[in-house]
Amino acid sequence: MKNIGKLFLVLGLLCLQAVSAQTAYPNRPIRLIVPFPAGGGTDIVGRIIVQKFSAELNQTIVIDNKGGAAGMIGAEMAAKAAPDGYTLLLSTNSTHVLGPLLNPATPFNPTKDFTPISYAAQSPSMMIVPLSSPAKTVKEFIQYAQQNPGKLNFGSAGTGGIPHLSGERFQAMAGIKITHVPYKGTALAMPDLMAGRLDVLFDSFSSAYPHVRDGKVRALGISALERSILVPDVPVIAQDLPGFVSLTWFGVFGPAGLAPEIVSKLNLALNQALKDSAVVQQLAGAGIEAVGGSAADFTQKIAQDTARWSKVIQDAKISLQ
Repeated sequence: MKNIGKLFLVLGLLCLQAVSAQTAYPNRPIRLIVPFPAGGGTDIVGRIIVQKFSAELNQTIVIDNKGGAAGMIGAEMAAKAAPDGYTLLLSTNSTHVLGPLLNPATPFNPTKDFTPISYAAQSPSMMIVPLSSPAKTVKEFIQYAQQNPGKLNFGSAGTGGIPHLSGERFQAMAGIKITHVPYKGTALAMPDLMAGRLDVLFDSFSSAYPHVRDGKVRALGISALERSILVPDVPVIAQDLPGFVSLTWFGVFGPAGLAPEIVSKLNLALNQALKDSAVVQQLAGAGIEAVGGSAADFTQKIAQDTARWSKVIQDAKISLQ
């Protein structure tokens, strides 16, 4: 009986230690991998949210830029990290949706190798046309394209990116045909759009808005399902093309197997950070909307995004090989 009593005592102490370890999290600095170079959109999001995120956790969060291979190198490092909550990943649908769909050789499984923690922010695309375009609305552009089958074109930042896939989805949903013209970045496409050599461009908000604001191009709509707080006067494309949405999103992940208690604590802290007025304003200044949400909601959004772009890629027969 004495031995049994000692056994229960030891087990009880171990349980208390486990609970204590969980409640103490985080008790050392957290590494937040950003799988893109410093200065890019994802890095900007990370540096805006990290101070408030750290304050909510009462622990230092260190951003670690691990760029290369379109984000795959840093994402793979995060996937292989210990699931203890001290290595996290801030990434986008580039690494967790588009890359895996376009590249069968992706070195990780975006679903099985990660634990979604929270959707953080999003940035819609803007549908912009030259000032010389006869189209003043999305509906008018569709009519213009129907009247000129095969004669119009759209630019992109290269095959397989959001600007390209947005154009493919738009023409498929609208039942029109416009020719894809890839560039090495939308900044290089912009002069041709302004000159009327391109008929339309689906560009990121941060890239397109300055040209819209300065009256150099015309915005027909944004690619979210609701009007954006960033440009409340610009209608949504879905108003004339129901269901059309195209977003670059940013979210925080942990490696697969992250304890639910840690996920919950990180999710709460990040959501509190995203409600901070200074964080919201700084993100808005970069053309990005603070969003947040539950881990379950984030998981669902990833699945929806994957289904959406998988169909576009298959129907348009897009390949990087």
